[in-house]
Amino acid sequence: MAFLGETFSVDSLPVSDRTYDLVPEGWYTATITKADINMTKSGTGQKLDMRYDITGPTHEGRVIFGTINIRNQSARAEEIGRQQLGEILRAIGLGTIQDSDQLIGNVLGIRVKIKHASEADKANGYSDSRNEIGGFRSVSSAPMAAPTNAVFSTQPATPAPAAAPEGIKPPWAK
Repeated sequence: MAFLGETFSVDSLPVSDRTYDLVPEGWYTATITKADINMTKSGTGQKLDMRYDITGPTHEGRVIFGTINIRNQSARAEEIGRQQLGEILRAIGLGTIQDSDQLIGNVLGIRVKIKHASEADKANGYSDSRNEIGGFRSVSSAPMAAPTNAVFSTQPATPAPAAAPEGIKPPWAK
């Protein structure tokens, strides 16, 4: 238990005007603001838990979360995760990384999709549709047609260095 230092009353707290509707499908510019390495649910692999803060062209301030398998018992899940990590690195112009913090502060294009809850999702407690990431590209890339499954896209991302938003420095730049 943690003491709050004061008493909060629901009557005196502001009411938010934010909606938590799904972000429409499409390409958005986003900044990577979180890249944490965690164990997979089974405890036998590792994943990157990512946070992408949308900066435009619409829905600024909305947040999309994603997970990338970097080590997994399933060779296919690991392959897909590593393809996704490769797409991110190409999109932000990094040739190599050794620390997940090197991803933070970089700007890239993300393809937001809507995943509708399946019967299996509902059985696992997920009753609503949700946003997920369907692809990555450089913000300097020309608009392209949205592939049906960006993980398996044959269109390479154009490598280009991405500038961090003004006033935000990557963690390694002290």
